[in-house]
Amino acid sequence: MHAILGTSDHCIALHASDVAVPLVALDAIVHVRGANGTRSVPLTRFYLLPGDTPHIENVLQHGELITALEIPLLPETARSHYLKVRDRVSYEFALTSAGVALVIEDGLIQQARVALGGVGTIPWRAWDAEEVLEGASVGADVFRTAAEAALEGARPLPGTAFKVELAKRTLVRTLETVAGVLS
Repeated sequence: MHAILGTSDHCIALHASDVAVPLVALDAIVHVRGANGTRSVPLTRFYLLPGDTPHIENVLQHGELITALEIPLLPETARSHYLKVRDRVSYEFALTSAGVALVIEDGLIQQARVALGGVGTIPWRAWDAEEVLEGASVGADVFRTAAEAALEGARPLPGTAFKVELAKRTLVRTLETVAGVLS
């Protein structure tokens, strides 16, 4: 299975991590130590798109070591969920996955964090989907619009075309679960 988001002419390799997807959605921070001292990098900036240099996968410099991973607390009223879709029950990479955290007040989405897995060359933060969701009323139409926005620009190959719709449905289902409006 190859990536459909974040690909380049030089790389269509899929980032297969399951744990990185919800961590990206939760704005995790990687703490790094090296010869030049310490630094903190948001996980959304840790992984690099392949572009012309697919052999450089992250921002770590020679001699640097990850020393900690920090997950900031969500607002008290936030609800979150991670959904993984795969071919088999155990020991299988995700065909698609979605990590979502929402803050909903009076039926309006005040804050949205969305990440996708199984579809990108990196754990994919769906910023466009978040923009659609924030300030919107909870509902199937806005969830589908957010899913469309999240997969805008997908570049599937003949064997991965199914992933576009599967990823949209995975995200919609995850949003429904978090919002408590299962269809």
